[in-house]
Amino acid sequence: MAKVISTLFISADGVAEIDPDWHFPYFDDNMGRAVTEDYDTSDVLLIGRETYDSFAGAWPDREAAGGEDAPFAKQLGDMRKVVASRQPLEFSWRNSELIDGDLVAAVTALKADAGIRGILIPGSISVVQQLLAAGLVDELRLLIHPVAARKGRRLFDDGDGAYHLRVVATEVFPTGVIRVIYAPTEAPGAVGYDDVKDQVPAGN
Repeated sequence: MAKVISTLFISADGVAEIDPDWHFPYFDDNMGRAVTEDYDTSDVLLIGRETYDSFAGAWPDREAAGGEDAPFAKQLGDMRKVVASRQPLEFSWRNSELIDGDLVAAVTALKADAGIRGILIPGSISVVQQLLAAGLVDELRLLIHPVAARKGRRLFDDGDGAYHLRVVATEVFPTGVIRVIYAPTEAPGAVGYDDVKDQVPAGN
């Protein structure tokens, strides 16, 4: 079964809507390596309409320009791109297709496709939120910037239930960015103060 991986740049206060002013100062070789590793896990990109418009408005031109980022631009162009949108789209970028019908049903089918190795969701906050709620995200790969953005859309919106996560891997970059890979897990058993009061620091 294909693994669904979300990869996001995120601030220390949980904002996943990128502002170039707080994102690019922290982008270095380490972050580039991490992004490369994330993209190398998958052969399908799953993106929302806004992310598609942003990518399609930039990467084809970068590929054609033949600059330093052209190889990565070509990699993106060659990948299969599955787009979630409530509105019809005219695709200008090769290997792009619109999800036909319900997002959860479509991703469930993609996960079950034996010909797919992995499905990567770059950005696309709404898509990630819907798939987290449906239990379809296998990993959250977060690049946590050492900045409190204080405005912008957050990854974890208000809801009735908590998302419990286990840490798969962590790495701290010289810039202060922390890379954390989480996987969903079961909630721990119920614990109250009486269960932990023997761990409270002793007074002087």
